[in-house]
Amino acid sequence: MPATPAWHASATLRFRQRQGRTHHQGGASAPLKLLRAYTQSSGHCELPLLHTAGGLVGGDVLKLRADLEPGSRALITTVAAQKVYGSVRRSRSHPEGRWAEQHLQLRLAAGSDLEWLPQELVLYADALYQQHQEVELAEGASFLAMDVVRLGRTAAGEKLGAGRWRSSLSIRRRGEADGAARWELVDRLELGGEALSGDHGMADEPVLGSLVWAAPQPLAADALSALLEQARLARNGLEGTMACGALEQGLVARYRGPSSQAARFWFCRLWALIRQERGLPPPQLPRVWPFQEQPLLS
Repeated sequence: MPATPAWHASATLRFRQRQGRTHHQGGASAPLKLLRAYTQSSGHCELPLLHTAGGLVGGDVLKLRADLEPGSRALITTVAAQKVYGSVRRSRSHPEGRWAEQHLQLRLAAGSDLEWLPQELVLYADALYQQHQEVELAEGASFLAMDVVRLGRTAAGEKLGAGRWRSSLSIRRRGEADGAARWELVDRLELGGEALSGDHGMADEPVLGSLVWAAPQPLAADALSALLEQARLARNGLEGTMACGALEQGLVARYRGPSSQAARFWFCRLWALIRQERGLPPPQLPRVWPFQEQPLLS
């Protein structure tokens, strides 16, 4: 079978605050498309991204750059779950398979706030996928990100097989006085082969989730301790293994288990706790999310 032609798509966004509201400018190339934005009660500009190709194949590359100006607030999400099709042993010219890639470059100015909340990523059997996320924050900027990935279409009895998933996330914060940057988080993960079944990997569970919050200011020790305790209590009634811990300025949470819904429910509850800690209105689920459920209710 000949190799399928690859898509290289990009989106470039800029968010600005004008008269108390955040507006966006920018554009996207096919198969990425920007849908109509909506202002949430919290002041976040909710902007959905649509991938019109219906999924990623080996060789596809998606790039997103977003710049937030001082005081702006944005929530970027996706219209549907992203599918990644298998490529290992699917092509005579590339029998070893080809990687589908996504690159994020996010720059947040002082006092800005970005919530990056894409829907689930689903890797089909023998799919190869890697994502690179680079986040640069000014002092007083807040960044919240959720990531849920399903390794194989388990409802169809399918596993990841010879596929692999890689993720690279780096978060740096620039000092206000001298502009020098300090690392807040460097996170590298790869799943495939023995890591899918080993106890220190996925232990044969199909769903991995991560949530990261880089807070705008350091939290007092008692406030951070209380937030982490509330986050652990929010696991109530959900299946899977869930853990969370403190960053120097924020928190990180992981999910490993059988259910993408359980991961989504827990992360949405953490999202609500973080909004509450910041004195912001409770979250509004993005209008494009299709779920007939109430993940914010514990």
